[in-house]
Amino acid sequence: MDKSMANGVLIGGIVMVVMAAGAVADCNAATEPKFADVISVKEAKEKVTTPREVCENVQVQKQAPVKDENRIAGKVIGGVAGGLLGSTIGGGTGKTVATVAGAAAGAYAGNEVQKNAQQKDTVTTTEKRCKTVNETSEKLLGYDVTYRLDGKEGTVRMAYNPGKQIPVKDGQLMLNPPVPKK
Repeated sequence: MDKSMANGVLIGGIVMVVMAAGAVADCNAATEPKFADVISVKEAKEKVTTPREVCENVQVQKQAPVKDENRIAGKVIGGVAGGLLGSTIGGGTGKTVATVAGAAAGAYAGNEVQKNAQQKDTVTTTEKRCKTVNETSEKLLGYDVTYRLDGKEGTVRMAYNPGKQIPVKDGQLMLNPPVPKK
């Protein structure tokens, strides 16, 4: 065999080995899984507390403003009525004593009657009363996904529910949500 033919056979053999290696690599790539199987999906949530103000109008009763703080009208009217009543009793000096005593007792009684009337005199107003209440809600953080790839299980948090499978590219999970087709 001449040298050129030996070189041709050698080069041809090398080309065959390279092509066979490429075919084996393509074969391995074809058997590599394109999806990881999803075993379970659990929503990952967080409790969120949000304060807010709640107001309501409430009917409130208060004592009415007093116009006669010293209760002079009650004392005068009671004193006059007591004096008139006392003057009808007895005669002479006893009549004078009865009139003075009746006036004093009437003034005291008139003062007490006016005091009770003033305390019971109320006005009703409406007041706005507010309080803070906390509302609790849940915020979705993502999905904790348990998957199986190449016979091994793993867990990953994803922004979306992947369904039954997760796409795999070059042995890595594709965690971005699929782009909707237009």
